Amino acid sequence: MAANPVTTRWADLDKERFFPRELSWLSFNSRVLQEAENPSVPLIERVRYLGIFSNNLDEFFRVRVAEVRRLISVSTGAERQAAKSLLQLIQREVVSLQREFDAIYGSLMGELQKQKIYLINETQLDEGQLRFVQQYFRDTVLPELEPILLDEAQAIPNLTDESLYLAVMIKAQQGQRLAVIEVPSEQLGRFIEISRQKGRRRGTVYITLDNVIRACLPLVFRGVFGVISTHAYCFKFSRDAELELDPSINESLIEKMASSLKQRRRADAVRFVYDKTMPEALLSALRKRFDFGRYDSMIPGGRYHNSKDFLSFPNPGGKNLEFKPHPRVSVPELDDPANIFDVIRARDVLLYFPYHPFDYLVDVLKTAALDPSVVAIKICLYRTAKSSRIGEALINALHNGKRVTAVVELAARFDEQANIEMAHRLTEAGVEVIFGIPGLKVHCKLFSIERREGGGVRYYSHVGTGNFNEKTARLYTDFSLLTSDQVIGKDVAAVFNFLKFNYQLPKYEMLLVSPHSSRPGLVARIDLEIENARLGSRAMMTLKCNDLVDRQLTLKLYEASQAGVKIRLVVRGMCTLLPGIKGVSENIKAISIIDRYLEHPRVYVFHNRGQPEYLLGSADLMTRNIDYRVEVLCPIKDPAVQQQLQDVLDQQWQDNVKARVLDSKQNNHLLPRAKATPVLQSQEMIHRYFATGKKPRMPRSLMRQASKRRRHATRKD
Repeated sequence: MAANPVTTRWADLDKERFFPRELSWLSFNSRVLQEAENPSVPLIERVRYLGIFSNNLDEFFRVRVAEVRRLISVSTGAERQAAKSLLQLIQREVVSLQREFDAIYGSLMGELQKQKIYLINETQLDEGQLRFVQQYFRDTVLPELEPILLDEAQAIPNLTDESLYLAVMIKAQQGQRLAVIEVPSEQLGRFIEISRQKGRRRGTVYITLDNVIRACLPLVFRGVFGVISTHAYCFKFSRDAELELDPSINESLIEKMASSLKQRRRADAVRFVYDKTMPEALLSALRKRFDFGRYDSMIPGGRYHNSKDFLSFPNPGGKNLEFKPHPRVSVPELDDPANIFDVIRARDVLLYFPYHPFDYLVDVLKTAALDPSVVAIKICLYRTAKSSRIGEALINALHNGKRVTAVVELAARFDEQANIEMAHRLTEAGVEVIFGIPGLKVHCKLFSIERREGGGVRYYSHVGTGNFNEKTARLYTDFSLLTSDQVIGKDVAAVFNFLKFNYQLPKYEMLLVSPHSSRPGLVARIDLEIENARLGSRAMMTLKCNDLVDRQLTLKLYEASQAGVKIRLVVRGMCTLLPGIKGVSENIKAISIIDRYLEHPRVYVFHNRGQPEYLLGSADLMTRNIDYRVEVLCPIKDPAVQQQLQDVLDQQWQDNVKARVLDSKQNNHLLPRAKATPVLQSQEMIHRYFATGKKPRMPRSLMRQASKRRRHATRKD
C-alpha cells in the first residue's frame, strides 16, 4: 500500500534531507532564464526563452502554488506553518526572478535595436504609424473587444487565466469609471508589424496588441461616455488548474471532464501580476473585486505581461538570429523499401527525437494499417498533435479491417480539451476508445501491433519516453524503442488488458509497470548496487529523468551513496535530493542540461557488475509516477541499443557548455571547464553521433566494464 500522499508531502518539507520541490522547480526556471541572458545563444532564441520562462511560471502557479495553498487550507499547527513559510519563500523567489526577467527583457530590447528590430510603444509612434495603428484598430481590433465595466451592482466577471487584460481608468464627464478589456492576442497575435519610421529608425518595427489598444482607448468608449482621458495597465491571473470530477453525477467521463474544464475557468485565483505603476486606487479596486486574500501572490511587474507570447516572436532578420536547424538523421534500414516488420524482427530499433524524424513512427502505424497480416493495433494516447497523423493512421487501420483500440487519457493537464476532441473523432470513426482507470492517469507511451506470422500471432511493440505528438517531437528529446521481443510484447499486451479489465492484477515478466512493479523493481536494482559496493565490487548507476522528488527513492539513493555506490544524476527539472553532503550523499553528483531542445527522456542504468541493466520508459522518479499512474519502464536487451543509450548518456555527462551543477543549494553554476578541455555541447555532439556514428574525445565510461572484487570499496572510479 502506497504512503498517504499528504503525509509524504509533509516529509518533503524536511529541509535537512530534501530540497523543497517548489523551490527546485523555480531553480529549473532560473536555468531557462539563464539561456535568455546567454550571449552565445542566437538573439531571437533568447527572446523566445523569455516566453518559455513566462509560460513555465504560469503553469507553476496553476499547479504547484495552488497545491501549497490547498495544503495550508487542510492542515493545522506546525504543518500549516511550514506550508505558509514555504509559500512566503516561493513568493520571495518569484519576485526576485521577475526583477531578473525585467532586466534581461530591457537588455534584449537594446540588442534587437542593434539588429534594426524595434518593439515600440504607443507614445513612440510618428504620425504615419499612428494613422496605420488607428486604421488597424478600427478594422481588425475593435470588433474583437468586449469591455467589461466594473460596476459594484454587477457580478464579478469571469476572467480566464490564459488571457492578458487591461485595467482601464476612464476620466469622463460623468465621473470616473473603471473597466477591464481582454487583449485578443489569441485571435490576432501579440506582435503587429507596422510601417517604418522616417529618419533614424529604419528596419522592422513591431508594436504589441495591448499598445495598439492603449493608443486607441477613447474609441472603445466612444458614444458611451464623454471621455476626457484614459489610462490602461496590464494585469493577468493564474488560477488553480486542479480538476475535480464529481463521482455522484450520472454522466459519462467525457461529459464530466468537459464540465470540469468549465469549472477551471472559475477556480480560485492563485496569482495576480500587475503593472507596478498601476495607481493604488485601481489596484485596490481590482483586489477587492476579485477577492484576493492573504495567501494569494500579488506580484508587481513591468508594463508588459503574458510574456509567453514571446514564444512566437518573429524573426525578420538573418538566419544567424535563430538556431541553425539540425538536419534529420535517417535510419537506412527504415528507409529501405523492404517490409518494416522484417527490420524490427531482425533487431530492436532505437529512435531519438528530434534527431530522427517522427515520421518513422507514423510510417510503422501506416504500414500496419495496410498490411493484410496485421490483425490489431492498440495504443496509449496522452498528448497528441492538433492535426494528428497518428490519429489518421488509426482510423485508416480501422477502415482496412483491423481491430483498433486507443486508450485516451482525458486528464492530461492542459490538453484535456484536445484529448476530448481526439476521443470524439476516434469514437465516431468506430475505434474502441478506453478512458483509462479512475484515480490513475495513463501516462505510458505504448503501442502494440498484432501480426499473423507462422501460424500464430507475433507482437511488435513500441515503448517510449515521449508522447505520440508530431509537434513536441520536434522540440523535445525522447527515445522510442521498436521491438519484436515476444516477452516484451506479451507484457505490453498485459498492460492493455489491465487498462481494459482493471479488476485483474496482471503479471509482468520483464516490464516494470506502475503502480504494480515499478517501485519494487527500482528499489531491488538499487539494493543490488548497494550489496555489490559492500562486497567491494564496483557499483554505480546513472539516472536520467525530468524530476526526482520521491522521498523513498531519495532515501534509498542516500543509502546507496553511503555504501559507496557512485551515482550520476541528469535531472532536467525538480530535484529534491541534496547531492554532495558529507556522510549522506558525497558519492552523488547531479547536473541539469538546458539547451535548444527540452530534455524529456527517462533512462535508468545500473552497473550490475559490468553487465549493466538499462531501463527506458515514461516514469519519472516522482511518487505520482510510481504509485498513482500507469507507467512502463522497459529493460533493454539488445546490445547495440544498450551501447547507443550509454553513448548518449556519456556525452550528456561530459557536457561543459549547457550543463549546470545541481548542488545542495541549486545555484545553477555552469559546469567548470579547464582551458585545455575541448568544448563539449551534448545536444550538438549527439546529433553528430547519430549522423556519423562518431563520438567526441572524452573520458571513457566504466559502466560497461566488469570489475573484480576490490579490497577497498571506497576506491574512486
